[in-house]
Amino acid sequence: MNIDKDLVAAMATPLVLAILVEGTSYGYAILKRVRELSSGELEWTDGMLYPLLHRLERLGYIHAEWGVSPEGRRRRYYEITEAGHAQLTEQRRQWDTATRTLGGLWGLALPVARA
Repeated sequence: MNIDKDLVAAMATPLVLAILVEGTSYGYAILKRVRELSSGELEWTDGMLYPLLHRLERLGYIHAEWGVSPEGRRRRYYEITEAGHAQLTEQRRQWDTATRTLGGLWGLALPVARA
């Protein structure tokens, strides 16, 4: 399935923040998790992920730190900040509204999520 670029862009921030809520991660693992969560329907590239990670870091939503992988290679690890948690809560509220609204049009009964 080819998912529209605008939809992929809109879901990128909450998806990365939600992945980082699961724990500290690094670029390749984030790409792999996106692929896993979407059952292979989202195939992000480095060219999409790393500018997003840099933007989220500039905004203060994530913190990045250099570390060493178990194999001994240098790797940049990312973790969500308090500001990132707050942003994710807001993004989730917005997505809940969008999903509920579209679900109503498409005949899906979706409950109202309470944060």
